[in-house]
Amino acid sequence: MRAHFSINVRSIKKSVGFYSKVFGVNPQKKSETYAKFDLKEPSLNFSMHEVVDGRIASRVNHLGIEVMSVKEIAKWHKKITKHKIKTLTEEATDCCFALQDKFWFQDPDGNSWEVFFVHKLLPVLGAEPPHQIKKTKKGEIDACESKSGCC
Repeated sequence: MRAHFSINVRSIKKSVGFYSKVFGVNPQKKSETYAKFDLKEPSLNFSMHEVVDGRIASRVNHLGIEVMSVKEIAKWHKKITKHKIKTLTEEATDCCFALQDKFWFQDPDGNSWEVFFVHKLLPVLGAEPPHQIKKTKKGEIDACESKSGCC
């Protein structure tokens, strides 16, 4: 079993170039307005359609790849940054009621992606937004710097 999702993009050429770098493969199918990546890692059927005929570019809260270790985060981070894609790293982040390490990047249409590892689940407490705690010499302070929407 694997997930499938399809997004609308402003430029199929720009998005194919971006996602070919992110996933390390070219799309299995491609036309002037469509592309499809059949991925083994992550196990995903991912397609995109160029914005034509009144379609609107996709905007989701975020997309993500959950990995099984902190080492895998480092592997993904190296793969992404070698293509000069900007990232935002968060460590020991209280996000979505879990303690996580992660990094974020955005595609050409502004869709945020996270690559994350869950250290442990945290209790679900009310509707407060999650936050990141950074330690300083004077103690702990709240310091959420994410533009991801998680914090």
